Amino acid sequence: MKYRLYIDEVGNPDLDSSENPLHRFLSLTGVIIDLDYVGAVLHPQMEKLKSEYFDSHPDEPVIFHRKEILNAKRPFTALRDPDLRDRFDREILKSIESWEFTVISVCLDKKSHKETYQVWRYDPYHYCLAIILERYTFFLEQNKAVGDVMAESRGGKEDMRLKKSFSKLWREGTEYMSPERFHGVLTSKQLKVKPKANNISGLQMADLIAHPSRNEILYENDLLDRPLPPFGQKVIEILQRKYYQRGGRVFGKKFI
Repeated sequence: MKYRLYIDEVGNPDLDSSENPLHRFLSLTGVIIDLDYVGAVLHPQMEKLKSEYFDSHPDEPVIFHRKEILNAKRPFTALRDPDLRDRFDREILKSIESWEFTVISVCLDKKSHKETYQVWRYDPYHYCLAIILERYTFFLEQNKAVGDVMAESRGGKEDMRLKKSFSKLWREGTEYMSPERFHGVLTSKQLKVKPKANNISGLQMADLIAHPSRNEILYENDLLDRPLPPFGQKVIEILQRKYYQRGGRVFGKKFI
C-alpha cells in the first residue's frame, strides 16, 4: 500500500513579520491518503461535485479553493444563491466526513519562536516540516506501508525553500528520528511540488481543511482573535475523527 502526504500552508515563514498579528503564525497541514483511493474514490467524487454545482469541464476544471468558495468568488458565484449555498455546504461536509484520509497539522508561533531563540533559530518551514515528517513516518510504520510527499507550489523561492528543507531532513534526519527511518518508508528523497491548478484532489482536500485546522489549534491555545465561524466549527468536528492517533493519543495536532 502506498500513501501520499499532501501539504498545504496557512501563513508565511518570514520571522520579521511575526510582530504583525495577521502574520504571527505559520501552519502546515498534511493530509494522508492512499493513492489507490485517490484514483478510485476521492478524485471522481470531487469532480462530480464540481460538475453538479459549478459546471466544471475536464478541459477547464474548477479547482476547489477555500477562500474563493467562502466568498462565492469566480468560479463559485453560484453560491451567492442561499438555497444552493446551503445544499452545497451540506454536501461538501458530508463528503469530507465520508472520505478516507488522516490529518497531521502543525502550527508555529513565530513571535514566540523569535523571542525564545535569539541567536540561532530553525527555519519555520523546516521546524514544521520536521514534525510532520516524523509523524507521517510513525503512520507509515504503523500501517506497514510506504509513501511520498507532495506540497502545493507557492512560487520559485518558496518552493526551493521547502524542497531544501525536505532534502536536509532526508539526509540528516531530526533530533528524534534517524535518516534511516525516513529512508525505510519514504519512497522518494525529493519533495514533489505541484500547483493546485493541476487539479490535484489531495492538494484541494488539504486546502479545504488547513485553515479550520489551524484555527482549532489557535482556539485551543487561546490565541484566536475571533470566534470560530459556524461552518468552520462543523469542519473541525469532522477533523476530530480524522487526526492521526497513536497509542490512543491524538498525534495529528501540534502547537509549537
